[in-house]
Amino acid sequence: MEAPGSGAAPRKLIERRSIDYIPESERHGSLFSQFTLWLGANLQVTAVVTGALAVVLGGDVFWSLAGLLVGQVIGGAVMALHGAQGPQLGLPQMISSRVQFGVYGAIIPLVLVCIMYVGFSAGGMVLAGQALGHFLGIGSTSAILVFAALVVMLAALGYRTIHTMGRISSIVGVLAFLYLFASLLHGHDIGALLQNRHFTVGSFLLAVSLSASWQIAYGPYVADYSRYLPRSTSALKTFLAVGAGSVLGAQVSMVFGVFAAALAGDRFAGHEVSFIVGLGASGAVAALLYLTIALGKLTITTLNAYGSVMSVAAIITGFGGQRTISSRARLGFILLMVGLSTALALAGERAFLKEFSAFLLFLLAFFTPWSAINLVDYYFVTRERYDVPALSDPDGRYGRWNMAGIVVYALGVLVQMPLIATSFYTGAWVAALGGVDISWIVGLLVPALLYYLVSRARLDQVPKALILPDEPGAAKATGG
Repeated sequence: MEAPGSGAAPRKLIERRSIDYIPESERHGSLFSQFTLWLGANLQVTAVVTGALAVVLGGDVFWSLAGLLVGQVIGGAVMALHGAQGPQLGLPQMISSRVQFGVYGAIIPLVLVCIMYVGFSAGGMVLAGQALGHFLGIGSTSAILVFAALVVMLAALGYRTIHTMGRISSIVGVLAFLYLFASLLHGHDIGALLQNRHFTVGSFLLAVSLSASWQIAYGPYVADYSRYLPRSTSALKTFLAVGAGSVLGAQVSMVFGVFAAALAGDRFAGHEVSFIVGLGASGAVAALLYLTIALGKLTITTLNAYGSVMSVAAIITGFGGQRTISSRARLGFILLMVGLSTALALAGERAFLKEFSAFLLFLLAFFTPWSAINLVDYYFVTRERYDVPALSDPDGRYGRWNMAGIVVYALGVLVQMPLIATSFYTGAWVAALGGVDISWIVGLLVPALLYYLVSRARLDQVPKALILPDEPGAAKATGG
């Protein structure tokens, strides 16, 4: 299904664009494809594991479900607000960070984003390797390598292929989870499970943090997958399509994880894939479940690999002032990032659950300030009035370094340090708060307020209208 007026763009299997602006003549796609992409990306086993952590780490069933839903809505709103920028700017998400940090300064969050891609992809490869290995009858090492090769191929094909994968994954995922829920809950009283209630503030906020961090972590690349939509696409409808798909998919997966952890106990933690497939007994059904798990991980890991191209390219081109990269460089970046993820997956597959939990929660401290700054700037300071050509010019409107944005970002990270509670790092104030981690709340609110206040002094640098590279008369709107 294509949006009206998109027929001018020829269909090509291999995407030729990278970090450059997408002209209107090449825009295509529909809001439904945004919904299916993010639904399919979240109906997957890593989201199941993340939901299970709410119970594995001490929560009850009822309040874990409630906390996960609250976190989905909050984090999903942040994530979808980033996604709504794609049709307006026609750019990958992190390029717009040059407005807030400067052309060179944006490299700071970009490096952290690259670490995120590697970490999430590695965790996904561990679970995908387990599933693919059982399906193909090969060892986990060989399965991870096969999976990595598939990711490289799909990421190299690009945007259209990724959205096609999203549609397939959403259909397969919905059918698989209907079957899994029926199998898991067969013979069990759901009401009795929901009566498992012993509310504690710490466990509830842990569940909120798990799902909120899951959603917010998509923020640095969500616009990468909406930037081809026509500029006439409603920002509100884009927000709803992206957010609904992501929140619905993640909540379904995490609810399953909560029920699985509550019913299976020690049989689930550390044996996630085998437990899920065991619900399908054996034979053809079990094989299909292994394939479904691998397919779900293939979708999200391809998103990570494709997003890594945008981030690494944004780092490299920031110093050179280029607006695009060659096809050969694009493939090289994919191989680099997927290779790093594969190496990490092979090295750390035995301690996945514990390490992934710590990584996911600690990662939040570095992306909530970036999200807060980017969203406040786009919606409240510049109000969508970006000078897109200047984003590639270190000597242009946005300069090399925006020290105001960089300092606010650093403060946003530092103010969270005493409040973080993970096995990787625990802040000095956590014990006084009863073990409750409220760092991500502070990490959103403090930098949002600080950036809004300091940026008010620079309003004369904001263009009077959005300036795009290929729109007639755009140069007349450059006055600040």
